Amino acid sequence: MFPALETDLKQETHPDPYDDFMHHHLQYYGYFKAQKGSLPNSTTHQRVWKNSPRYLLNGSSGERDDLLLECLQKEKFLYSFRLTSPLLRSRQLLCDELDEVNPHLREPRELFSNLSSRGPLQAPRWPVECEVIKENIHHIEWVPPQPEYFYQPTGNERVPEVVGEEKGTVVYQLDSVPTEDTYFTSSRVGGKQGSIKEPAVTLQGPHDSTLLFESRFESGNLQKAVRVGTYEYELTLRTDLYTSKHTQWFYFRVQNTRKDVTYRFTIVNLLKPKSLYALGMKPLLYSQSDATTYSIGWKREGSEIKYYKSNVDDGQQPFYCLTWTIQFPHDQDTCFLAHFYPYTYTDLQCHLLAIANNPVQSQFCKFRALCRSLAGNTVYLLTITNPSKTPQEAAAKKAVVLSARVHPGESNSSWIMKGFLDFILSDSPDAQVLRDIFVFKVVPMLNPDGVIVGNYRCSLAGRDLNRHYKTILKDSFPCIWYTKNMIKRLMEEREVLLYCDFHGHSRKNNIFLYGCNNKDRRHWLHERVFPLMLSKNIPDKFSFHSCNFKVQKCKEGTGRVVMWRMGIQNSYTMESTFGGSTLGSKRDTHFTTEDLKSLGYHICDTLLDFCDPDQTKFLQCLKELKELLHQEIYKKFNELGQVMNLEGSWSDIPLSDIESSTSGSDSSLSDGLPVHLLNLVDELNQKKKMLKKKKKKPLQTRKQRNEQYQKNHLMRELTLLEDSPGTTAGFASTLPKQSTFLKHMENPTASTTRNDRPRFTETQLSGRNKGTSLDSPVASLIPPKNKETMQNKKPGFPPSCSPKKSTNSSLPPAPQPDWLKSKYSATRRGRPSMTTYPSLHIYTYP
Repeated sequence: MFPALETDLKQETHPDPYDDFMHHHLQYYGYFKAQKGSLPNSTTHQRVWKNSPRYLLNGSSGERDDLLLECLQKEKFLYSFRLTSPLLRSRQLLCDELDEVNPHLREPRELFSNLSSRGPLQAPRWPVECEVIKENIHHIEWVPPQPEYFYQPTGNERVPEVVGEEKGTVVYQLDSVPTEDTYFTSSRVGGKQGSIKEPAVTLQGPHDSTLLFESRFESGNLQKAVRVGTYEYELTLRTDLYTSKHTQWFYFRVQNTRKDVTYRFTIVNLLKPKSLYALGMKPLLYSQSDATTYSIGWKREGSEIKYYKSNVDDGQQPFYCLTWTIQFPHDQDTCFLAHFYPYTYTDLQCHLLAIANNPVQSQFCKFRALCRSLAGNTVYLLTITNPSKTPQEAAAKKAVVLSARVHPGESNSSWIMKGFLDFILSDSPDAQVLRDIFVFKVVPMLNPDGVIVGNYRCSLAGRDLNRHYKTILKDSFPCIWYTKNMIKRLMEEREVLLYCDFHGHSRKNNIFLYGCNNKDRRHWLHERVFPLMLSKNIPDKFSFHSCNFKVQKCKEGTGRVVMWRMGIQNSYTMESTFGGSTLGSKRDTHFTTEDLKSLGYHICDTLLDFCDPDQTKFLQCLKELKELLHQEIYKKFNELGQVMNLEGSWSDIPLSDIESSTSGSDSSLSDGLPVHLLNLVDELNQKKKMLKKKKKKPLQTRKQRNEQYQKNHLMRELTLLEDSPGTTAGFASTLPKQSTFLKHMENPTASTTRNDRPRFTETQLSGRNKGTSLDSPVASLIPPKNKETMQNKKPGFPPSCSPKKSTNSSLPPAPQPDWLKSKYSATRRGRPSMTTYPSLHIYTYP
């Protein structure tokens, strides 16, 4: 407290509002360290979401009304006290966006979970409904010495029928998992308070061979295990929290194993009709004994692998099953089974902490907390670049934005990100060059909540974040909202050369990119150059044939499409398979973590080729892309049975008509708003209906009735005069106030033409420019720059990387409509003319 204020506050009958508010504030964020009774510390405080005053409806009733009123009175008192006291003026006091009378303090920046060697890592925060075991799960990294080949089906694989609990015995079941009708409310470190229930059966003795299952740890998601035979189990995966969908990722532990015994596992509630398990993919096995004794990590294991449709149907959607047999290497061993190599939130923090503690890497890699997730976990933002010698050199750097793990079950994206960070932070000459010419903005884990709880696609809002990049709901989708706005601010500072979001794919092998077609013929096919270069650098892993550049309507909310529409020409989604490669020397083999980490290096290598001052590679790729597109057009017209002369204007054919859709992109449609907001919308709609019923049409006064009668009478006379042209002049003389109206009626055809003519923006018109084609000279393929860039451009500099930053990378704004000319519409014969105002296109930004 300030000494000058102590005497003033002692005279008040209220308790000290500042101390009381700061106490609750620090307790809320888990930083309260004083001794004041039995107060919760950072491991037990809750992050209230639903019960916060800013989320409660006005006029709500219930037990919380008195508490809410008391809290609001305290906050109003502190707010007024802060305004009247010059000693307490602070920038840390924030106000709600919609309610200025509900202030709250900004979280202390120096305590905002930044990585530091002086303190421990931030413990993961779980929803309060989730039970979490106290054991720390850790796996060693290991690369198999021999290639792990795909499983080759024999045709004799058994297809077991699902029998369920009626004929089997439940040996593991979680009861504390949130259902579809619930939604996230609060979180805490350690999840559910109190002692947790033991979900597994108790062994009857040393001869009991029942497996003991467990999945209540980071990224685990087994819901139930039913023993249907001596060594046979049916497994049910937990859906993404607060949803009834998305079962693909699995990760769980088994104990009490027996050596040289064949076990059969059958996952019974998968939802995708296609899977890489039908193409030879094997599950992963990790033995704790092998890791401790022989330093052996995850291995591909399994036989009799079969992916098939289940005989059980819930009436809404069919289920699919995955069955396989396996032998554990040791007796009484602790083993893990997983869909892919796990990479948890704790693994990320350990990696980032090692970077922060490295005295060399920490000089050009700066950490910042981009935001907090719904559960309160930190979303980290890394800025990687070498220090610049002058402000001009710093301003000339272009930016590259990379992100990963927006879908939590796609852990392969984290391994790619880890390989990228390992290389870009190394002392390699290529890495130093990249740090000299670029500013890298990296978000290594966009969805930490989903990773922690073991979701496959969704956040704790119960929605796919990669369908909500256009959202304005900052509180429901904070990770996406802050990421998008970070990129918007970055684009105001410098040109963003490339954006890439790392993903995983469960239906197609190899690695490939999804991009966006550029309709501007000046930059035609330029978005395909980087993927083609990448395929040339890693021909045994990357498939350019699997790349797709079609923008579908259902993908408008994805990161790559939103960033492309914001002005980033090279905007991509990188898809890496859960399986392996079908190309070159790695044909029919599974990808290892080393393969994925090497992809991070190849991204950097390709970025150097893409920005090489020697344009030979860039132009050669454009020439090759033209020939490939030529072949695709011939193939397309041959399939349709048509003959097309491609020597003319073949470049005017829309590429979207040639390419197929990205239906295999392993993506889902948006499920709309989060559940708690759906309830809010329903309540608001009910209130609106009630208000409409209460509203009655007001009675008209005598004066209003007379005015309405005169208007109707004049309109009837106007109609008669239109049928009798000879009397028009006389009517006009008696109605001087209608002269403007009649003036616009004299040429209804021209007015109709002005209003009905479609308006095209400059971007749309440039896509229709038939004077530009790929048959033009090579120089026309180079993307044009503004005057300042062209003057400073060095000879031979690549078209996508100029030495000076572009001051205006976007196209000029579309011409404003002529409001005066289009104010009135044409008058139809026999009807009163109505004034038509131009439609306003309102762009809402967060």
